[in-house]
This record gives sequence, C-alpha cells and structure tokens, in this order.
Amino acid sequence: MLWFIGLGISGFKSIPNEAIDILSKADIVYLEQFTSPIGKSDLTKIKNATKGEFKPAKRWLVEDGKEILKNAKKKKVVLLSYGDPYIATTHIELRTRAIEQKIKTYSIHAASSLTSMIGECGLHFYKVGRIATIMSEMELTTPYYVIYKNIIEGNHTVLLLEYNQDKDFFLEPNDALNGLVETEKGQKRNVISTSTFVIIASRIGFKDQEIVSGKISSLKKKNFGKPPHTIIIPGRMHFTESDALKIFSQCIDEPFDNSEKTKKISNQMMEKYVPMVKDALAEIIPLYKDQKEFQVILENAELYIQDAEKFLEDGLDEVAILSIGYADGLVDALRLAKGLDPKM
Repeated sequence: MLWFIGLGISGFKSIPNEAIDILSKADIVYLEQFTSPIGKSDLTKIKNATKGEFKPAKRWLVEDGKEILKNAKKKKVVLLSYGDPYIATTHIELRTRAIEQKIKTYSIHAASSLTSMIGECGLHFYKVGRIATIMSEMELTTPYYVIYKNIIEGNHTVLLLEYNQDKDFFLEPNDALNGLVETEKGQKRNVISTSTFVIIASRIGFKDQEIVSGKISSLKKKNFGKPPHTIIIPGRMHFTESDALKIFSQCIDEPFDNSEKTKKISNQMMEKYVPMVKDALAEIIPLYKDQKEFQVILENAELYIQDAEKFLEDGLDEVAILSIGYADGLVDALRLAKGLDPKM
C-alpha cells in the first residue's frame, strides 16, 4: 500500500487530520525534500507523528522508486511531500508504476504554493499559462520562449527557481531576472527588459511571506529575504487583478500590461519583409515595362503581397508568411534575370 500525502503550504500545521492518523499507522514514511525545503521544527514534528520508520528521501530515491515500490508491496508506506503530492511529475510517475505493479495507492491532497500564490497576488488563476523552471547552469532560451508565448496570448508566466537540496542552494530572483535580460540580447523578441513588470512571491503560506512587484529595474537591488522565491511575469492584467495586486503586494511601480510591446514572430517577420519586398518590386517594375510576357509575374508578386497582408489581418499567420515568401521568390527571380542581386 502506498499513500501520497501533501503537507500543504504552511509546514506541519497544515497537514490534514486524516494524514496525521495515517502517519501514525504507517510502517515507513518517506519525506521528500527536493521540491521544497522543510524547516527543522516541522521536520521534528513529522518525525514525532511517525510511529514507524522515518526516512528522508532525496530526489534520486524517489525518481528511481524501486525501494519505495518494493516496500509498498508488503508494507503500509507513505510518501510525504510539501504542497500537493501531484504537483511534482515525479510523484505521478511513481504512482503510475505502483498501479502497474498492482500496488494499492491512496492520496490526500493539500494546498500547493503554486495555486495559492496566484490568489495571494490577486491574479486570476485561469490566466496562468505554461510554467517554466530557471536553473543556474542552463541556458534560459526555453523559459524565455515560454514567457514569450504566454505574453503573446495575454497569459501570466510562473517561473520556478532552482532548489538543490544536496547543495542547499536556492537561485536568487535577481540572478534569474538578470539571466533573462541577457537572453533578450541574443533573442531580440522584445520580451524581457529592465522595464518589464514582474512579481516576486516569497515564502508563500508562512508568517513571513512577502510579495513585491514592480519593474525589474526597481527590484534589482532589493533583498527578498529567505527562500523559496517564485517569479511571476504578468501578461495582460484585468483591472481587478491590477487593483488587487496594488493592495496585496508591496507595489513599487504601477502595474501595466507586459504584452503591449511584444509582437508575434509572424508579425515581426511581416513588418520586416513586406516593406522590403514592396521596395524591391517597385525597383524592378520599370525594368520590365516593355516586356509584356513578364507582366503576369509582376502582377502575381503584387497579389502575393496583398494576400500576405490580408492573411495576417485574418489571423492566418502561417499562410501570410508563405505568401510573402512566394512574392519574395518571384521578385528575386526577376532581379536575377536583370543581373541584380536579390535584396534580403
């Protein structure tokens, strides 16, 4: 038998009463601490509530899962974790393996800091897009594009910051934000800058929780205190979200819409290539004024440009890019025929 039990967001005091009873009857209790740290006081209380064997579980032990599953076949085993047990995909995978091995599984859910912090910040949960994690020793291209796609759709981005249990290391919010600003210099999608509005949520669920919001430039020298920290980059905020954020957080700057300055890649491409192809077409038209056999090609190039603009207006981004590509190809061919270099 294998129980998956959530601690909630406030340490031992937030453990459901039902879970306390199960802990007292379990043969083995594994406490995983790689998703979030647990204070010494709470650790002692959990140990005292456990009558059977108590074992701290590092990431490798849970990911490997063999020891836990082997014991669960004959004993009553509990995997205890911070927040809700199924926020971590590792736990879902372990439960899947348990069921496949005919091991009975049970769950006790609890509040998660991920879901709680959205309400604590005054944001609407249904507007949260894809979540990303920022690691200290990895390129930030993936989280950068997660932010980009979320902002394009008007959604908020939750950025989890690296926690390494073995090294007792937490990535600081400012280090993560600096990394994103540096990534912008290479990507140039106008997604992140020092004027981007962000929210830093710290120690959600504890007495010393703190929520600070403002431009990156306004927050870069601030000390956010003890971890854990989470960064939220809002997308398009409803006025009720902005009003709540100003009351719920230490709001250094007036909240604003981060999505106003960011355009889809298709729009950025069209803004670049449509004028370029139009200018190239206008340049070669006089060169073919006495050659009627080329007029159809010139007209088709013009029609492709018009179609591209119309498709983009209608939201058919891929077709719009294809159309301007066709126009560009025709114009390049006509330029080459006259001994001119294609314009790129």
